[in-house]
Amino acid sequence: MNGTNNSLIQAIRGPIMLITLGSLVAMDYFGVYGFSRTWPFLIIMFGILKLLEKIAENPQPHQQSSSNRPPGGNVI
Repeated sequence: MNGTNNSLIQAIRGPIMLITLGSLVAMDYFGVYGFSRTWPFLIIMFGILKLLEKIAENPQPHQQSSSNRPPGGNVI
């Protein structure tokens, strides 16, 4: 399930960044805030999406040996 979440976050990262950029440009165009004041929000949004991607990553499972031998092969 975690791999699916990671793929979903990777798939929506681009569209979310474009929507964010479009919103910031629209706010600049309509005079709400200038783009020079709001562009850091793009970096913040990118960081949040990368953080979510890392959280959703599938951790590698620790392999348990079925026997009682120590790891490292056959030692005599």
